[in-house]
Formats: sequence, structure tokens, C-alpha cells
Amino acid sequence: MTLGQIKEATCASTMNAQKFMSFINDTCIKYDISTPIRQLCFLAQVGHESGSLFFTEELASGAAYEGRRSLGNVKPGDGIRFKGRGLIQITGRANYNAVGDDLGADLINNPTLLGGKNVNTCTVQQLKNAALSAGWFWNGRRLNVIADAINITKPIETGTNLD
Repeated sequence: MTLGQIKEATCASTMNAQKFMSFINDTCIKYDISTPIRQLCFLAQVGHESGSLFFTEELASGAAYEGRRSLGNVKPGDGIRFKGRGLIQITGRANYNAVGDDLGADLINNPTLLGGKNVNTCTVQQLKNAALSAGWFWNGRRLNVIADAINITKPIETGTNLD
């Protein structure tokens, strides 16, 4: 995808789109986000979740996730430790473990490898992992299938577009 496409679909600044461009393109290749509609849907979602490619860490403390077994948060402090990070806000010990396995990174012992407070405080590795973790989430929930069902020639509130 081009810088302009990433910028426009995510409502990001040129600088933020530039920082993520190669990582987003690598993510789209890895997770077969390969058609214009898949790419548009993916970019719209990560743009929303990250505040236009700005935040790579949830603003809240994560305390609300404390003890949430459905997220794998079984140890004291897990809610804060495994709060939302990455371009799509991966949350919870179980998800950090799974995405870490996919990326070959120890996110249980190093959860901040998924992102820092914002794009201006992230290392190159954090930016890369933030993008790839969004692709992992997208792929794991089979969101390409939903994107493929969208008919861009029809209104969003009709037919399979409504689904």
C-alpha cells in the first residue's frame, strides 16, 4: 500500500503513516490482507483502535482487566501488565502469549514489546510488533472473510453489507 492510502484510510498524519508503512505492508503480506477491500477494512480498524496510528498502548491503566480469566489474567497485576497494546489493542495474558508465539517474541516477560505509550516513544521493534499483532488478531478472527463479503457497490445497510 502507498503512504497516501495508509494515511487516508487511517486518518493518520504523514509522519505516523511513514513510521508504520513498511510494517503495515509486511503485515498485510503475512496475513493475506491482500485485496483492496481487505486492506481498507484492516486500515480503518487499526486507524480507529490506535487513534490514527498514534497510540500503541491503551490509555487506561488496565486495572479493569484484573482477574479476567477469559483473558488469561490469572495472576495479580495481569490486568495492568497485559493491558491493550499494539495497533489493535491486544489485551490479556492469554493473547500476549499467543501473539508472542506467532511473532517469536517473549511478550509474557516483555509485554511492552507490543508498544509504548504512543508512536513517538516506540522503538522500531515496538512499531513492527504493534503492526504484526494487529494482523495476528485480524487473521485469528477470520476478518478477511467478513471483508470479502462486503459489496462496495451497494449501501452499507443492505444485504451482506449489513452483516
